[in-house]
Amino acid sequence: MGKKILVILGHPSSNSFCAALAERYAQSALRAGHEVRQLFLGQLDFDPILREGYQQIQPLEADLRHAQADILWAEHLTLIYPIWWGGIPALLKGFFDRVFLPGFAFKYREGKAFPDKLLHGRSAHLLVTMDTPPWYYRWVYRMPGLHQIRKTTLAFCGIEPKRTLTFGPILGSSARQREAWLLQAQAIASR
Repeated sequence: MGKKILVILGHPSSNSFCAALAERYAQSALRAGHEVRQLFLGQLDFDPILREGYQQIQPLEADLRHAQADILWAEHLTLIYPIWWGGIPALLKGFFDRVFLPGFAFKYREGKAFPDKLLHGRSAHLLVTMDTPPWYYRWVYRMPGLHQIRKTTLAFCGIEPKRTLTFGPILGSSARQREAWLLQAQAIASR
């Protein structure tokens, strides 16, 4: 029996290699019998800035209300994004700031140090591109853009990161290398 999978493209361009990864992943998941929905953040209409923090409620735009509904529908999330300046793109960070809100993704309780994880029971894959060699990003930079998503965003809200694939360096990669990476995305989606 297939899973309900939400593919989230965190790159603002739908003409990027990240977009190609998202498309290949979604196609493979569909062929494997999964239900798939896709969110291309660059095509959503929303203010990525949480203007008053959590001090004041900022009404969600229609696209963000739909995104929340898709997240609640999903059993598995696949996040596809580039590493820029060692971290995630501002658009993806703004999406998390606006969508993964208290009462939706987590909830603090009086007397408890850690919040309830309201998105518990979901799993995730991360497909991440970079121009830095992945080994260098891991051992020298210590992977801040991966830890931020896996530990302090997804796991904080109860989503279990299952697998992370890193692709790079994208800059200067050959068509043959990019096809090999697309096949890796295809393989992970078919499970």
